[in-house]
Amino acid sequence: MDQQREKGGDTNGENSTPKMEGNVPIPRPFMGVKDRRFASFRMVVKGDYLDVESNSPLSDILSKRGDQKLLFADRITKLSGSGKIKQRAMMITDRAIYLADVDSYALRRRIPLASVDRICLSKLKDNFFALIIPTEYDCLMASTRKTEIVSILVEATKIKPAYEISVVFSNRIEYRSSADTTKIVLFEEIEGGIKTRIINKTYR
Repeated sequence: MDQQREKGGDTNGENSTPKMEGNVPIPRPFMGVKDRRFASFRMVVKGDYLDVESNSPLSDILSKRGDQKLLFADRITKLSGSGKIKQRAMMITDRAIYLADVDSYALRRRIPLASVDRICLSKLKDNFFALIIPTEYDCLMASTRKTEIVSILVEATKIKPAYEISVVFSNRIEYRSSADTTKIVLFEEIEGGIKTRIINKTYR
């Protein structure tokens, strides 16, 4: 299996000056492995893209659970167990990941950082990432800010070695979309872009 694992991963220097090909900058691969779009390299890191402090429903979700240190907030795309595409408001604190409905702001899921075993990404220029959570079902999502999300999750758990998150790069990602269903995401580089397929895992 074409797979590469980075324990914690070195995210330093992600926004430093890239190598040049003529007058065109070449973005460094994320964690030395994953190819990046030029737009990803140029993206400004902000952290809170939802202005949670001014959004009472979202800030209430955190305060009611004693979470005060917000590290990241943005809209992301989540693929449900049935394959439906759903928009979610993602908030990351130093303790947990929160996924809320983007319209009602109702909390849909809270994932303690301690329960995340690893993050899986392809080696290609796509926006997908999967959170692997052994004690629950996994979570497949997509975001143009996945590099920032992964870096924040890795940094947030570095100071707690007991549950430091690993980052795994492979163009074949397995994840549990529900308690009894495992799916496989296949990534392939084709002319003009990246082809992504999601299939059910079959057992012989």
